[in-house]
Amino acid sequence: MRIDPTVTAAAVLPLVGGPANVVSVAHCMTRLRLGLADPSRVDEEALRSLPGVLGLVVDDGSYQVVLGPGAVTQVTSALEALLAAPTGGAPPDAARGELAGELAARGDLLREERRRRNATPLKSALRRLANVFVPLIPALIGCGIVAGVNGLLVNAGLLPWLTPALAAVASGFMALIAVFVGLNTAREFGGTPVLGGAVAAIVVYPGVAKLTVFGVTLSPGQGGVLGALAAALLATRVEKWCRGRVPDALDVLLTPTLTVLVAGLATLYGLMWAAGAVSTAIGTAANWLLTTTGPVAGLVLGGLFLPLVMLGLHQALIPIHATLIEQQGYTVLLPILAMAGAGQVGACLAVYVRLRHDTSLRTTIRSALPAGLLGVGEPLIYGVSLPLGRPFLTACAGGAAGGAFVGFFAMLGDRVGATAIGPSGWALFPLLAGNHGWGSLLAVYTGGLVTGYAVGFTATYLFGVPDRPRPPA
Repeated sequence: MRIDPTVTAAAVLPLVGGPANVVSVAHCMTRLRLGLADPSRVDEEALRSLPGVLGLVVDDGSYQVVLGPGAVTQVTSALEALLAAPTGGAPPDAARGELAGELAARGDLLREERRRRNATPLKSALRRLANVFVPLIPALIGCGIVAGVNGLLVNAGLLPWLTPALAAVASGFMALIAVFVGLNTAREFGGTPVLGGAVAAIVVYPGVAKLTVFGVTLSPGQGGVLGALAAALLATRVEKWCRGRVPDALDVLLTPTLTVLVAGLATLYGLMWAAGAVSTAIGTAANWLLTTTGPVAGLVLGGLFLPLVMLGLHQALIPIHATLIEQQGYTVLLPILAMAGAGQVGACLAVYVRLRHDTSLRTTIRSALPAGLLGVGEPLIYGVSLPLGRPFLTACAGGAAGGAFVGFFAMLGDRVGATAIGPSGWALFPLLAGNHGWGSLLAVYTGGLVTGYAVGFTATYLFGVPDRPRPPA
């Protein structure tokens, strides 16, 4: 359903407490993320019922309105415009400032209480790691699709005059992804982004091939995104150390110089070698896991992915995906993890069939199912399976079955991967890649989806629907 972003933003704003209650506005691939001074002012029931709103997630005090890909970007821009524009009939500046201050104080207390209850060092680290890599996903998707189209043209022998240009368009970003990782890392951890990017650029500089470290000649790109992440982190630490010690008159000269010099030399003579060893180990482990224990690995990964998402631990997989894409051209893990969404779709279809008299729940499923088929699972998770309880578990069973299917064929030698991270479900088809032809990729991935749908549906139909279901929250 296409929505008017301005109308949706105007409807969302009063339901989250009005402009004075909004502290920050951001978005990811599918969610509008709002930092609120006083979360208790949100009218959750009315917010969930808005046309175009697919779900609502509360994570560590942050209100996340699920709008779906595309729509979320437009609504975020419209909401930011509303917040920036003066509003007629607004209270005087002094009164508005007093209200905002009061709300901010109350919100600080609420957020601090939630942070003490829920925040852990692991979740905090994973959240910051995601903030480094999530902004790169649109470029990964765009370049991945171009690479897939180019591969089809090359294999078919079509348009030979165009394929070199498409290869350049698809490969340019991946050749310099280390620089973007460095920029985002420095920005996230409080450093100067361009200094983080400058140090990370050393990882992909062709001239590193003239250096030998620990008896091994370095190669451009060695260490990949992990090396860039480590280099930018070190650069940020060096920069902060310098800022507190270098005289103000010399800061503009000495701090950038020392940051680039110290972090750059450490990158060349240690971090690239170490990160390269870790990257190689990740690729080797992923290949060994699927070729040796394919069905078991697929069963575990596909079955546990939904709980990992619920706990926020799936963010730890982002740099692993990026490393595999950089090394092999695709990540073999994402198609297996995407089977969790297939199990979710099958489970919710079973709920739809079984609970014929629950009009409200069936309406929720009908509106959320198209997004679920395209890999946006939050509406089905938070609107259907998780509130009901048992369907969430049977959805995991469907994901495990689909993952085992894909893992079984990987063990036989038919590896299915994705050239980008982010999409799943049917949206992953344009990004499929592997070690065999397009027909094999389609057959294995489609077979996995069908298996996930079927097992998720059957398990839920037989065991997953409670006798007296609770309505969705």
